[in-house]
Amino acid sequence: MIEKSVKQLSAMLAAKEISAVEMASEYLARAKAMADLNAFITLDEGKTLSDAQAADAMLANGSAGVLTGVPIAQKDIFCQQGWKTTCGSKMLDNFVSPYDANVIELCRKAGLVTLGRSNMDEFAMGSSNENSFYGAVKNPWDKTAVPGGSSGGSAAAVAARLAPLATATDTGGSIRQPAAFCGVTGIKPTYGIVSRFGMIAFASSLDQGGPIGKSAEDCALLLNVMAGYDERDSTSLERAKEDYSRDLNAPLAGLRIGVPKEYFAEGLDSDVAAAVLAAIDEYKKLGASVVEVSLPNTKLSIPAYYVIAPAEASSNLSRFDGVRYGHRAADYSGLTEMYEKSRSEGFGAEVKRRILTGTYVLSHGYYDAYYLQAQKIRRIIANDFQAAFERCDLIAGPVAPTAAWNLGEKNADPTAMYLEDIYTLAVNLAGLPGMSLPAGFAANGRPIGLQLIGNYFSEAKMLNAAHQLQQVTDWHTRAPSL
Repeated sequence: MIEKSVKQLSAMLAAKEISAVEMASEYLARAKAMADLNAFITLDEGKTLSDAQAADAMLANGSAGVLTGVPIAQKDIFCQQGWKTTCGSKMLDNFVSPYDANVIELCRKAGLVTLGRSNMDEFAMGSSNENSFYGAVKNPWDKTAVPGGSSGGSAAAVAARLAPLATATDTGGSIRQPAAFCGVTGIKPTYGIVSRFGMIAFASSLDQGGPIGKSAEDCALLLNVMAGYDERDSTSLERAKEDYSRDLNAPLAGLRIGVPKEYFAEGLDSDVAAAVLAAIDEYKKLGASVVEVSLPNTKLSIPAYYVIAPAEASSNLSRFDGVRYGHRAADYSGLTEMYEKSRSEGFGAEVKRRILTGTYVLSHGYYDAYYLQAQKIRRIIANDFQAAFERCDLIAGPVAPTAAWNLGEKNADPTAMYLEDIYTLAVNLAGLPGMSLPAGFAANGRPIGLQLIGNYFSEAKMLNAAHQLQQVTDWHTRAPSL
């Protein structure tokens, strides 16, 4: 059962070959048996089986949808009523959400069954999932390797077949990079397609929710549920609902794939380059044409991002002060000391680092020199993409310069970890959709991902290209030996 696609699981449920309760119980047992991966922060069998019973009722009364009864791992960044919602932080270790995020509401309405809350970097800040208060997630392909971050728990859960689907978020690559490192498929939609209501904010102009699954088809089905206008989110786009699976089987003849020369320059591991170029060659066989394009300001995405994101984080995380909810220091002599101690104790090192950086770049005398300049660079980067899309329909390249690195390898040098995001950050700065799909393995056996980038609202086109590649390759069907 664990190797079946979401459509196959749905067909089993519809045919009464298995009940939602039985399916959820099997996945729960597997998640508990592989607790050493640390993919989940919270499992609650009672709540999961209650969801499954509700799904069985929908299946019985004819109100079921395609995903009714299918289990899902929910990233612990989405508020979920009655569940502990921690965002991977000590600051929210005791927070039980009183309401559902929009994404959770939509999953509940569709009849999806929550298996548990997946582990993540604290407040989604990180590229390795080592910044979680609850400990690092391990990569199912090699438990000495990182799974990628911040959605490492979601990616590891799907890769290890602990869940067929997972929700995730992407601020600078946090869906695509863990998907690549764990050998699964993930898509970051156009900014504004998935509501951020109830999604604990890191950087509001960059954060975007999206799905992780084994295949492009699985991701398309979950994106159909997650996407949609929400009046409670001022950045939500008011546009007609789409069926993101509508073009999956369309031929690729006439598709123009752009390959940025900057993505294959110094710093790219040879194993990654070979795998990505082999995937691009497969696209030629499928009828697509390949053209070279240029994204000349790619390197500027790192400094621009690491000014803008910390600045927004500094503002967003000011709400966690120990007053109304979250961690409060036990011993303090006054209000100011309560703030200081609560925040010092509640936040981890990486979160503190970004808050301090963000506060600095927003401070008097530095706003114009740093934040304003970074926003101007952001517009230049977005313009680079638009110039490239005049010559191509999709852009293809690596997700990260290397395959997954070892646990602890880059912890002493945060800047070295930041540099790993060079191919993903620009997509968030421009608000474009991007995705990762499995494209092979490095010499050490760790997965490699192919990144596809589309113009605004081209999710269906990207998913079509990914699905067609997955019809002629088997990387997405391979599972780690656990």
